[in-house]
Amino acid sequence: MSDPAPPNPRTARWKVSQTAVTGAWKEKRRLAAAMRTVISRLVEIEAPEAELAAAADGLERYAARLASHPRPNRYEGWAEASASGDVTSFFDHSPLIGLSNPLAPPIAMHGDEDGRRVHGSVVFGSAYEGPPGCVHGGYIAAAFDELLGFANSLSGNPGMTGTLTIRYRRPTPLHTELRFEGVCERSEGRKIYTSGQLFAGETLCAEAEGLFISVGAERFRGLFEERRKRDEQRGG
Repeated sequence: MSDPAPPNPRTARWKVSQTAVTGAWKEKRRLAAAMRTVISRLVEIEAPEAELAAAADGLERYAARLASHPRPNRYEGWAEASASGDVTSFFDHSPLIGLSNPLAPPIAMHGDEDGRRVHGSVVFGSAYEGPPGCVHGGYIAAAFDELLGFANSLSGNPGMTGTLTIRYRRPTPLHTELRFEGVCERSEGRKIYTSGQLFAGETLCAEAEGLFISVGAERFRGLFEERRKRDEQRGG
């Protein structure tokens, strides 16, 4: 019996939710999960003034404690790490899939080993509400941007979003397991064409088409340098 093929680094790097971590990184994920719960509860409940004041006081004190710690440059060496697939820390801070980011729902993503199709699953809570009981369309668009960004990376020469077109077919329900499907259609020079769908059960809720423009390592390094300078200016 032959050994199983090694995982495809182009798909493995997006499996943030399947990556076990320890130490401070593990605790950061735990803290983000607790903050995610606070955000969800805050938009759902009607607590008394004293309870809200106590919570706000506690969070303000903790925010001040966090501000005393340094902000390391998690982008340092990213262009080189990206080539090897070792960019888990970068993706773990994503506002869509990052378990270390309390703003993320988070979306769990994985790719087929054939290197063309990607899949995502997520439950949007009350913090993401638009129409009554439904997910805000802006978050749906952001989720598609992340999903199709994953799909375009399977081309081997990933790019940045050029255009993103969303067609909303049905209202997308909150507190429901949603399924995203995406595919890298083709590449033409620097242009990478992708498409995706969003389902609630068997109901098609939205469709998307994304055009991505391949960006070289030099351009990425320039973006990282600009970010570093801005961090220095704001005391980071």
